[in-house]
Order: sequence, then C-alpha cells, then structure tokens
Amino acid sequence: MIIIDAETSAFSADPAFVLSRPQRTVTASAGGRVFRSAAEAAAALRSRRVSHIVGALPFTPGAPAALWAPETIAVTDGPRTPRALTAPDIAITDNLPEPEEHVRRVGAAVRLLADPVHPLRKVVLARKLRARADRAVRAVDLLDLLVSTDPAGNGYLVDLSAAGGVYTGRHLVGSSPEILVRRLGPEIISHPLAGSARRIPEDPVADRIAADSLLGSAKDRHEHGFVVDHVADILSDRCTDVRIPAAPGLTETPAMWHLGTTIGATVPATGPTALELADALHPTPAICGTPTAAAAGLIAELEGERGFYAGAVGWCDADGNGEWMVSIRCAELAADNRTLLAYAGGGIVAESDPEDELAETTGKLQRVLGPLGVGGKAATVS
Repeated sequence: MIIIDAETSAFSADPAFVLSRPQRTVTASAGGRVFRSAAEAAAALRSRRVSHIVGALPFTPGAPAALWAPETIAVTDGPRTPRALTAPDIAITDNLPEPEEHVRRVGAAVRLLADPVHPLRKVVLARKLRARADRAVRAVDLLDLLVSTDPAGNGYLVDLSAAGGVYTGRHLVGSSPEILVRRLGPEIISHPLAGSARRIPEDPVADRIAADSLLGSAKDRHEHGFVVDHVADILSDRCTDVRIPAAPGLTETPAMWHLGTTIGATVPATGPTALELADALHPTPAICGTPTAAAAGLIAELEGERGFYAGAVGWCDADGNGEWMVSIRCAELAADNRTLLAYAGGGIVAESDPEDELAETTGKLQRVLGPLGVGGKAATVS
C-alpha cells in the first residue's frame, strides 16, 4: 500500500473512501483485501497483515460490512477542500413511508413505551425519501456539495461495493456530526448526540430560543441519558479513566440543534483499536434504542433492513488509531448514479409527540437534500 501525506496529493480516479473532519481528512482508494466483518478486519490490523482499514459498518450487527485495506491512502490536515460545483437537478419521487404512516408508527411506538410492562424504553424510527437526478452524478460531487455547506467541513463517502451483493456499485454519502469513537494514542473520545430541535437560522432570536428550550427539555435529557449510559458502560469495560460531564451541551449543525456529551477515556497501547471500540459501541441508543434487542426488533418490523444508514463510517490503522462517525445525515447513491435514498430518524420515548417527530425528520432530511438543491421540496413533501 502507498501512504501519501501531502496536501497536494491527488488520486487518478475518484476516491472510494473519504472522511472529512475538522482536524484531518482521510482519503483512500479501492482495491486491496476486503473484509466482511469488523472482527476479521481488526485481526488483520493486529497481526499487521494490513496497515489501514477503511469503510463502513452496517446498522445490523452481523450483516456484511463494507471494509477493505486500500491500495493508497492520503492523510491531510484539516477538512477536505471542496470543489465549486453546481447541484444537479434532483426531484423527490417517493416518501418511504408516507408522512401519515410515519406519524402512525411513532404513535404506536409511544403507546408501547408508555406501557410499564413492555421492556422498550426508547426506539429510533426513521423514514426515507427517494429522489432522482436528471443526469448521472458522481458520489464525490455529492460529497463536495455537503462539505461545502458544513461549517466544520464534515463529510464522508464510502463505496459500498466491498459488502457485495446488492451493494455493488452503491455509495453512501453524508455529513455526520456524531463521533462514535476516536482513538489517537491512548486517548479515546466519543461524542454521542440524542435529543434534537430544528434550527431557525433566518431568525437568530427564535433560533436561540429553540436551542435553550432543547437544553432545558426534560424529555430530550431523558432520551440523551440512555445514550450516555450505554457509551459509558461499554467504555468502562474496555478502558480506564472514563470521564463524563455532569450535563450535556449543545451541538450545532446547519439544520439542527442537538444535545451532545463528550465522553473521554484512556486505553493502553495494547488495548482495543478504534475499529474494535466502534464495533463494541454500535448500535448505540442514539440510532437504535434501548434495550437494544427490543428496539432493533421493532425497527426491523416497521422499517425492514436499514443497510448502512445508522451504521458507522471510518478508518483505523495498525497502531489502533482511527475515527468512526455514526452514518447519519446521509443518502445512498444507487449503482445507476441517478437514484438517491436519503434517510432521517428520531429518538422516540414515552413523552414524544408524533407530529413533532415527523417535523424533526424533515429538518434532518434538509441537511442532506438542501445542498443538492431540493431542500425546499424536502420541507414540503411531508
């Protein structure tokens, strides 16, 4: 494998993997050995048969992953510098499910959650919008449109072909604000998000009121607490010096406010790699629910297979360093390079209002579709 570490480096073809983050950008080619599970890939790293792994973990544990050891990889400081592009003409063709059905599903989930006998305490329910471009588009172009509209430069792209089967030729593109886990040397960071409010950027006063209301919301703090407890328990079993702030803070994205908690921990040099920690943490209650088995069962019943939405995207090296983001705020580009599936979900607890939850998914869908020129349509289809 060729490792490139230069700001001027370029690939002769479109990259198969990009993770753009404020501190650094990792860009990788396809090729090399493919791994269908995190355990198999982690074993190859530990034995130093490969120096890097990149790719994506699916939402459902045990489903085929899209992980590989790239032939070339570039690590550069700072976020990706996006190219100036004009968005293609993209039109929404389908709601999956229809908004009314999503409201009905949320209402049914709220009734389950309110039943003290039922084990479910939180579930994350999602919906999708299918859209079609008037011409073939490149996944890297969609990435640059997303990165250019994110103040922190967050963005990711993964060629899902390594998962095989129906994923051959598909790409996952998104701009996630949520760190599942980052390991650099002995230091571990996880920054789970749960509890959201739609932003009102055209009215700064109303936008600040929305943020403050979220920070003081008992319902959203209840939802957020499930995620913090899950992450802290997993890290406590594998790390030392787990550090948890007393209260969540606010995380700002172009479309949403989120409650977020930065959890720190320490691992010895021989401790779990970033990939192993990501595999252990996933799925968190932020994108699945709690208890995990009950929430995942209801999601499978109502939504079917999620694929790589609400999975994880990232990289890891043979020293255990790496970073994995929760794969939200994303769309899957089909092999025809014209059809897109955009995803958004929300955490449901007993206090949730179904209409508010629908509005939350609409706001999250705008983060993906807005930069592609269909934000207004995304707001009105529901």
